[in-house]
Amino acid sequence: MDSHGQYEQQPAWAVVATDIGPLLLAATRDGLVNVVFHATGPVRDRALERLGSRLGAEPVEDPGSPLLAEAIRQVAAYFKGERRGFELPLDWSLITGFNRQVLRELASGVPYGTVVGYGDLARRVGQPDAAQAVGVAMGSNPLPVVVPCHRVVESDGGIGGFGGGLETKRQLLALEGVLPEPLF
Repeated sequence: MDSHGQYEQQPAWAVVATDIGPLLLAATRDGLVNVVFHATGPVRDRALERLGSRLGAEPVEDPGSPLLAEAIRQVAAYFKGERRGFELPLDWSLITGFNRQVLRELASGVPYGTVVGYGDLARRVGQPDAAQAVGVAMGSNPLPVVVPCHRVVESDGGIGGFGGGLETKRQLLALEGVLPEPLF
């Protein structure tokens, strides 16, 4: 950021086609900053308006941007089953405090093909009574798929909620081998 708290470079964004529908990827010079599900029409436009407001700079559509090229490549490889994790610089500026702590633990401590309960994740960050707060952190995740909130489930075996929709969560867990592929 410059001395006025503004990003010196406008964030770049692109919409990429995936098996779970279009994803909007946005990046700043610090790294991938946002992933948005179902990124067409009004959903995309609202996400870009909100992102511009939060970052203080209007995002620019630039699918060829060096800021986005590696993220786009890794997301494509993930959905082809060729990548089990992401090795990308992440810009955590859209999330703070407890939520950031929980999401960082999720990103580093819950590998591909595994799941964790909300309460278990709360214990991992030293707040054993904060399972509901972990759910709030999952709902505010600005980097879904890359920071794998789809891997957080209920302790009784339920799938739990998901900002991208339960069918999307099921598809991601099936891709990772946690759930069986749908029969039809």
